[in-house]
Amino acid sequence: MEKVSTLLEALPYIKEFHGQTMVIKIGGHAMVSDEMLEQTVRDIMLLYFVGIKPVVVHGGGPEISEKMEKFGIKPKFIDGLRITDEDTIEIVEMVLDGKINSKIISYFIKNGAKAVGISGKDGLLVIARKKKVKKRIGESEVEVDLGYVGETEYVNPRILEILIDNGYIPVISPVAADLNGNIYNMNADIVAGDVAGALRAKKMIMLTDVNGIYRDVNDESSLISKMSAEELENLLKAGMLSGGMIPKAEAALNALKNGVEKVHIINGSIEHSILLELFTKEGIGTMVHR
Repeated sequence: MEKVSTLLEALPYIKEFHGQTMVIKIGGHAMVSDEMLEQTVRDIMLLYFVGIKPVVVHGGGPEISEKMEKFGIKPKFIDGLRITDEDTIEIVEMVLDGKINSKIISYFIKNGAKAVGISGKDGLLVIARKKKVKKRIGESEVEVDLGYVGETEYVNPRILEILIDNGYIPVISPVAADLNGNIYNMNADIVAGDVAGALRAKKMIMLTDVNGIYRDVNDESSLISKMSAEELENLLKAGMLSGGMIPKAEAALNALKNGVEKVHIINGSIEHSILLELFTKEGIGTMVHR
């Protein structure tokens, strides 16, 4: 009877989300081990088979750094952004497009789902431009050249709509190109937010290494379970977010601004975190709403 009551608790949410598009960004602990990654894939498949239309975006920063070191290249970062020269962008493509994207697709196939792996450059899904960053040195600001690091100029969701309408789960690697054919390394959180906005997705779900957004990162009891976009923007402006949570917040705000109803930031190391967040009353992470 416990199993039956659990299914009944999920029923209103299944009904509400049936036929809706959701963008899921896989990162953090959800990608630490093959076992966790495959479990995450199976959870996404459950969404698919109850009538939800999932679109997956993945990262791969640690794997890129590991591969760079094997090739004798020391990873360098400025304010959390990887300096990406010609050798590095080749490794980025190799890892994100060749290794991680292919691995995720193989897990979908193994578990009986139709998935298609693409990168942001395929079909001009994401048109990129070179990211410009300024760093304060003393009293002045200096523009820093990060190399082949990009930001989104435009998202054309048509290729995703074709795949979704034909029953496929798109799995997107955050590598994009500009109209001159230059390839850029993109932040996966930002790409997920831009794609979610372009698709007018019902929800965006971001899997990360922490339980959500805290008012005080040193106080676990300060986890915010629900907040508005305005509250999140205020936290960001006040400098109360740090590290990888900054691009997640920026991506969430951009997605909400462009029509996404809600963004969920949850801990990918918790078993079945996606299902717990979507199909239970309590949820487990931070939900940001318009």
